[in-house]
Amino acid sequence: MGQKLIIVIATAILLITGVLLGYVLSQLVLGYLTPNLLTLLGTFSLIIIFGTLYYVLFWEFRRQQSQTAPARRRRPSRSNEREPDTNLKNRLISLAGDITVAERLVDRVKQDFPDMPENWYWEKAIADLERDSPAP
Repeated sequence: MGQKLIIVIATAILLITGVLLGYVLSQLVLGYLTPNLLTLLGTFSLIIIFGTLYYVLFWEFRRQQSQTAPARRRRPSRSNEREPDTNLKNRLISLAGDITVAERLVDRVKQDFPDMPENWYWEKAIADLERDSPAP
């Protein structure tokens, strides 16, 4: 909520500053304003305000979002913490021959590949077991 308010206020100030800057520059170009120290400093301050707000709105917020997005992806969701699919579990148990062997295989895969979905571990264990088993 607070970040949205800051974005709205900064955008409004950015728009107002942009309009003022455009007006002042157009008046200087058309010759309606005399180029003196006051108009030069006013135009320069508008440029500084406009540039700063543009930087804050479009670069800092994008940088913050890109830094927080991978952290959200790495965090396991509640759907990943639940039991694996029953079909996967049964298939691995039938290939391994025993539930303790199957769970040991899954635990080994979890050590090698942390922060993956639960079903992925069981699929990987099945694939490893099928790859390593002798062909009939």
